[in-house]
Amino acid sequence: MHSSPNWDPRQYLRHAGHRTRPFLDLLARIPDLPTAPGRPARIADLGCGAGNVTVLLFDRWPDAHVTGLDNSAEMLEAARAHTAPEGGGLLDFRPADAAHWVPDETFDLIVSNALLQWVPGHAESFPAWIAALRPGGTFAFQVPGNFTAPSHTLLADLCDAPHWRDRLPTPRPRTVPVLDPAAYLERLAALGCEVDAWETTYIQMLTGTDPVLDWVKGTALRPVLTALQDDPTARDAFLAEYADLLRKSYPPGPHGTAFPFRRIFAVARKAE
Repeated sequence: MHSSPNWDPRQYLRHAGHRTRPFLDLLARIPDLPTAPGRPARIADLGCGAGNVTVLLFDRWPDAHVTGLDNSAEMLEAARAHTAPEGGGLLDFRPADAAHWVPDETFDLIVSNALLQWVPGHAESFPAWIAALRPGGTFAFQVPGNFTAPSHTLLADLCDAPHWRDRLPTPRPRTVPVLDPAAYLERLAALGCEVDAWETTYIQMLTGTDPVLDWVKGTALRPVLTALQDDPTARDAFLAEYADLLRKSYPPGPHGTAFPFRRIFAVARKAE
């Protein structure tokens, strides 16, 4: 969501099943919201992307008013194709950048799915987001925790290689852009929240030709693809070099390519 790469909703959704599973696990741990008779739940999906998980919020709260927020015009266009499921709920989508978003209304739930790793210093926004919750409201998010995995370290090494370094506008950061579960717990507990924080490593079985490359094309590779979008020859050369490195680190097996993916979760409930 924060400024930078061009997003491709179709590429992102090629692995929709694997990408949705962590959100469903997060959603299952969110407690009941502080709704009252005649007042539907007010929910913000921060970094809604293509809206495919935003609509899943209605499975829990069919009468809710849900707003999806994203700063990608491409993602918002795809998200607006969704309509609220039957049940009385309202669904809308608006542009917003999580790096600068300060809620201008009160919410029962602020949820964020695989976004905050793109927002440096995102934990500094937690006080404003918690303040925007009703008493008993919840802030819940999940982020990737695999930034030391070969998929990312190989990409960083390749971006820093002499023959690519000058072609890319900024070097990829070497620091991990997310906190550990314990650090998130400490930050949110200090704001007076009851916190549930944990991590899970999913062993995703990917199939097809160069499946790990196809996976990262939807996320981690977006800045590189954006930087090289006007030079197809250079883009294809970079992808070929990166694909060769990935094949060696993630060799295919008889049933596909196993791709471990660590995710970090936190559910913070504001005091009544």
